[in-house]
Amino acid sequence: MILSDLRAYLRSQRRVALADLINHFDMDADALRGMLDKWISKGKVRKLPLTGACGTGCCQCDTTLTEIYEWIDQLD
Repeated sequence: MILSDLRAYLRSQRRVALADLINHFDMDADALRGMLDKWISKGKVRKLPLTGACGTGCCQCDTTLTEIYEWIDQLD
């Protein structure tokens, strides 16, 4: 996968959990974070604040389930 594939997917979905990106691209979380950081540094993506849990109150959630990224530049 290349950065343009990630861009296209983020643009089409608008908001995506890291877990969804891992499944969609069949890639390691750290590799995806590196690519996401590239888009973040260009001002195209933002990482939304973690909610801390999925909402069930169990505090056992994998952080990749609550790590959300959003494409913020629709013009490019």
